[in-house]
Amino acid sequence: MGNAKEIMIEPTGNGDEISTLVETASKEGIKKFLFYPDSKEFKNNDLISISSSDEADVKLVSSLEDLSHIKSTGKKTAFNISILTNDDVKKALQASKLGANMLIVDTDDWTIIPLENLIAEMKSSPTKLYVKIKKGSDAKTMFHVLDKGVDGVVLTTSSIEEVKIANDELSSILPVSLQEADVIAVKEVGSGDRVCIDGTSILNRGEGILVGSSSSFLFLMHNESTGSEFTSPRPFRVNAGAVHSYTLLPDGKTKYLSELEGGDDTLIVSKEGKSRTAVAGRIKIERRPLTLVKAKINNFTGGILVQNAETIAFVSKEKIIPVTELKSGDRILVRVEQTSARHFGTKVDEFILEK
Repeated sequence: MGNAKEIMIEPTGNGDEISTLVETASKEGIKKFLFYPDSKEFKNNDLISISSSDEADVKLVSSLEDLSHIKSTGKKTAFNISILTNDDVKKALQASKLGANMLIVDTDDWTIIPLENLIAEMKSSPTKLYVKIKKGSDAKTMFHVLDKGVDGVVLTTSSIEEVKIANDELSSILPVSLQEADVIAVKEVGSGDRVCIDGTSILNRGEGILVGSSSSFLFLMHNESTGSEFTSPRPFRVNAGAVHSYTLLPDGKTKYLSELEGGDDTLIVSKEGKSRTAVAGRIKIERRPLTLVKAKINNFTGGILVQNAETIAFVSKEKIIPVTELKSGDRILVRVEQTSARHFGTKVDEFILEK
């Protein structure tokens, strides 16, 4: 198993419907398609077909004997199995040991325990674990089983909308590109309303939430896992910034901090750019003294207003820097994207200038 996640599509419908879905899904970035003998075959040098056909890029098999035979020919293989009993789990693990490139499992009744067992046993295996789903939204659960999640999902569908939903779930766990920006100003500006996000997950050192006054320039705000001389660590909390600030969500949209509520999904990002989803448990808005921080990277300049307290911190590659110790010349991690506008949180292609 690996760290990268992906979506495979098992298209349903008649021949023309399947062709249309494959073409449209490929434009959404889908590269792998699962076919059975009664499905229309396709040949496309840019896509990967998985089926029982000898012409497929990856040969689909359901018996250990066939797996051993096909592996001896050097062809890539996918082992297909329904998990109904513990014996099926053992059979799936045996297929992994025999060198199956992919393991495609169907738990049918959505039993999670067998998947947890497979993930735990296959953690060092080169075999990729895929699980079948019928709704795009189910990808979220599968990508987080036992925290590590499966390598991929096989979405059985005739709907491009379901493909897009699954893609949104995948996007929420893809790496976030972070860069170092130079701090150019740190200035106390008086009081304002700031937002604390108390989440339902424990955050690790180096993790936080992306926040900023501009949606195209977001700062990695660290969680309160370090505490201070006068406060206990609260690793579930991010003191994020003033109410007007944007934060990046798992679906790629932004939201004002003031709009967040308990139960909303938030995007947790590490200093290495790894991301995961965490549910907000409580949002606290209180009036506090604020500090303006501005930073610059190349020709891009961005700012953020945060509470002036030693538990509020920015993140550099080497250390955590409290805002009370931050100064011009320090380098901190930010996410910068090409200038674009946002319409109700969704990126749109039009000119915008934010100061």
